[in-house]
Amino acid sequence: MAFRKYSSARLASVEPAPQTATGCAFGPGESAVVLDLLPVPAALVELEGSKVHFEAVNKAFRQAGLGTIAAESPLVRLLGNQLRNFLDSDETRHDIAWQFGDEVDCRYFRVTFARRAAQRATRKCLVTLVDQTSELRTEYSLRREMATDSLTGLPNRSGFGDAIEAAIGPGDCHGFAVLVINLDRFSRVNACMGGLAGDELLISVARRLKGALRARDVLGRLAGDEFGVLLHLDDGAEDALQVGRRIHAALATPFRLSDFEIRVDCAIGIAMGADNEGDPEDLIRNAQFAVKRAKASGRTEVYHTRAFDIAREQFGIETELRRAIENGLMNLAYQPIHDLASGRITAFEALARWTTEDGTKLSPDEFIPVAEESGLIVPLGRWAMDEAMKTLAAWDAAAGGDCGVKVAVNLSAIQLQRDRIPEMVSEVLGRHSVAGSRLTLELTESAIVSDPDRISQTMLALRELGATLAMDDFGTGYSNLAYLQKLPIDVLKIDRSFVSGMLADRDKVAIVRAILSLAQALGMRTTAEGIETNELAQTLAALGCTYGQGFLYAQPLKADDAYRYLAERNA
Repeated sequence: MAFRKYSSARLASVEPAPQTATGCAFGPGESAVVLDLLPVPAALVELEGSKVHFEAVNKAFRQAGLGTIAAESPLVRLLGNQLRNFLDSDETRHDIAWQFGDEVDCRYFRVTFARRAAQRATRKCLVTLVDQTSELRTEYSLRREMATDSLTGLPNRSGFGDAIEAAIGPGDCHGFAVLVINLDRFSRVNACMGGLAGDELLISVARRLKGALRARDVLGRLAGDEFGVLLHLDDGAEDALQVGRRIHAALATPFRLSDFEIRVDCAIGIAMGADNEGDPEDLIRNAQFAVKRAKASGRTEVYHTRAFDIAREQFGIETELRRAIENGLMNLAYQPIHDLASGRITAFEALARWTTEDGTKLSPDEFIPVAEESGLIVPLGRWAMDEAMKTLAAWDAAAGGDCGVKVAVNLSAIQLQRDRIPEMVSEVLGRHSVAGSRLTLELTESAIVSDPDRISQTMLALRELGATLAMDDFGTGYSNLAYLQKLPIDVLKIDRSFVSGMLADRDKVAIVRAILSLAQALGMRTTAEGIETNELAQTLAALGCTYGQGFLYAQPLKADDAYRYLAERNA
């Protein structure tokens, strides 16, 4: 029940009256005696005209500081109007939650006006007050404790949300913004130096953040290494960005932990109240979304609705993609790879293709990143490997033996990290009775440099199976030439960005020459992607490129069309 607070202003016209029991169920003098039997403050009240009188009050009423004369009683002064309305009505009972006193020493009562139906004509009632101060203070203390972070003393996630709701009404978010601050390297400090050092760091960070804020801004700790700030804006977005700069500056000085000085940076996401039309707490979620972008960009990011719409679209793609993988609705297309010297087809690259249930064709650039982020790349990669080897086995059966080509399958960096690739490949090869020498596995530069030692072991295990290993999109990543020399790579694939338009660009020619020379020095073969003209194919062959693929030869084909193309070209 909500408590209504009243000031000391006079709300009813009252004057003293003789303390008689006229018209009462008790005889003269009996009212006070009976009231004293009650363990709570109580008073018999009568209304004459617009004036309130006490017929009797008990000892508890007087000890509560509620007076003996109606004109001087805070009960009548503060609740007089409601008391008169009750006595003028036909009600027999009315309850009020009443907060009485100042902020420091206020008390909470449940006030009840009650009378028998026969007393309505006499306009009299019994007023009782039940003191709930202790219970409500305990409840308030528990709520405050539950809404406070025990380590830093700041509002926790729940308390911070309460602060937002208290400051911002629904649909009234203008003039406010929420910053979410996510600390970098905190998990490393916790892991390497222990939980006590991590706690010490969080307390120090909280102090510095508090010092970078204005008095009216609210700081809270949302999670282990995440803080939130509710900002009151005077100059719109610039205010929020300025606070973000102050926070970065505050964290620039290293923190002293034991014998170490450790610098902790942060990622900051901002959600502007003016851009939020829903629940005020959506500001927190939007700011957290902006933090994810800030981690990738390295700068403070402001939430924009379009970015959120894109994220929702990706969640939709993820849901449909999971269903497509589980229900076998994906398919592979095969693009031929030609020997530039002889013109014969030596391999096909297997490429994932997906048409959604509503007939929309999504390119790999749209669904592969979603698959990697969601972890669906593992079942998708396993399906692609199995489907490619099943197709190659079918081609061999149609040719009455080895059909003379390999099939190349791409391995994602996420798949390499999360899956047991050698075991999976060995199982698929055995299932379809295909030799490992018929398989080419294409890895990107980013996959190799992410964990070179582990990837090297994986590549050696795949080499033992007889598989050919190719580095895809070479030249677009961050390869270390020392790794390139040590890793068992057989083929470098020159990215189409260097091949397309090469004949009209000296720089591209120089890059392609350098890649070809490097591959030759390391004993590797090369494949050029994106070949679209005979002149380009001839130039690459003259420069020493081994293989080529592109629309000059064929677009990615369905399995049956790819086999017919193979039979025609290699006849």
